[in-house]
Amino acid sequence: MIRCAAVLLSLLLASGASAADRALLIGIGTYATLPEKLFLEGPKNDVPLIEKLLREKQGYAADSIRILRDKDASRAAILASIDEWLVAGTQPGDRVYLYFSGHGLQVKDQDGDEEDGLDEALSTYDIVAGDGDWTNVILDDEIDAMLAKLKDRAVSIVIDACHSGTISRSLSAQVGDAMESARFLPRPRAKPVDEVKTRGLRVDLAIVDKPDVAKQSGVEAWSAASSYQVAWDDTRLPPEERHGVFTLSYVDGHEIAASDSNGNGIVSNAELLDYVKKQSQAYCAGQDQCQGLDPQLEVNYALLGASAVSPAAETGQQTSDSGKVEEVKIDNTQQTAYVAADPVEAVGDILGKAQTGDVTVALSSDRLKSGDTFRITVTSVTGGHLVLYDVDKDGKATQIFPNEAAQKITRLAANTPITIPDDYYGFDFEAEGPSENVLVAIVVADDVDLTRIAPSDYGLTKELDARTTIAEIAGTLNGTWTRDTENRSVNWSLGLLKYTVY
Repeated sequence: MIRCAAVLLSLLLASGASAADRALLIGIGTYATLPEKLFLEGPKNDVPLIEKLLREKQGYAADSIRILRDKDASRAAILASIDEWLVAGTQPGDRVYLYFSGHGLQVKDQDGDEEDGLDEALSTYDIVAGDGDWTNVILDDEIDAMLAKLKDRAVSIVIDACHSGTISRSLSAQVGDAMESARFLPRPRAKPVDEVKTRGLRVDLAIVDKPDVAKQSGVEAWSAASSYQVAWDDTRLPPEERHGVFTLSYVDGHEIAASDSNGNGIVSNAELLDYVKKQSQAYCAGQDQCQGLDPQLEVNYALLGASAVSPAAETGQQTSDSGKVEEVKIDNTQQTAYVAADPVEAVGDILGKAQTGDVTVALSSDRLKSGDTFRITVTSVTGGHLVLYDVDKDGKATQIFPNEAAQKITRLAANTPITIPDDYYGFDFEAEGPSENVLVAIVVADDVDLTRIAPSDYGLTKELDARTTIAEIAGTLNGTWTRDTENRSVNWSLGLLKYTVY
């Protein structure tokens, strides 16, 4: 299924472009049979923006990019280009990029594979409002079939559209008319309802609905909103200059000045996600009709800390310090990724979130010499479950909390410091050096079950791989919280403290 709003399945980190790299960019803002009030201003500007991104940040050659806009983007033309340009024109190991900007929608499920009885679909230039449903559309099943044919390629799919199940099924034509620049089409002759009383079903592209596929394949799946939020043209801009809110923030977020929250010269996927979330939420806060924008990312967790920019495409960027970036191969995928060579620096890239001061970490001594005893204190403005790691330069992590030595694992109370070890432990920590480390304190306000990732018997004694461990935590916390009336991001905060043992 195709999620409401922009979905990005992206393997953007492969090294420089090869002759077989292929990108297909589709933008549809005008339609042959739809009334002009349903036209969109953003798609005509989104496509050149993505083309520029591919050429300047991802190393795609100009002749590897095909563009279909408006009247050239009929259903037949889109499907033909997918088959001959993307599928037949590439081989295993090549990069494939499909971008769509326009309307999304839903139609009656024909093969019984959808829980809600509806297929998600993309509009085409020649879309037709048939007898109670849309025709001449690109179904999610057809996108799935394309992905199957592109097995073993490094596939990127960006779909900046919306077809929220709950919203689109509940909108009358009059309500739909009032939502200027919303990127969705209600089903023809949709009937209004008085109140939406359920969260609504997840409306996803198949790869998003099956996160294990993303984790195992190396595919990245970006979504501009939660399952029943609406994607938008950015109405803050003049009509002729508009973009999709997600597309604009996603492209802008590739710049170091925008997204590099830990200041190490790398824009990681996790940092990019954090930037897109903030920009989307800022847009929504200023719009009366926007009920929320919560971008999502499903991904092989090993890619959270990977650079969103191909260094081969930007000479000199991310290479100012010797050894700053190293190239790695992601297991069982076609993915080549670029990550911070220093595991301590990589922590910020993997977590992505900027420190806000909500969580503070302190040591009992400002200067530690090898053999000194010390304690760690964590304080959080918001109460929640604490997970605390110590990461060293060799890429090893120690789980400080939770641990079996603590008499009782309880939630951290707001503004109430916790000291580890306290007097009940019966021991102190002893510094071992020389070393350069970082303490990573994560406080999760929501009741997210982290016992599989951070069980108490890992604490203090088990040697962990820092990148894998932090990525598992970050990936879990970047999911959607679905246990409230409306879906939203998981509520968690971060505190880091670098320290040196002499």
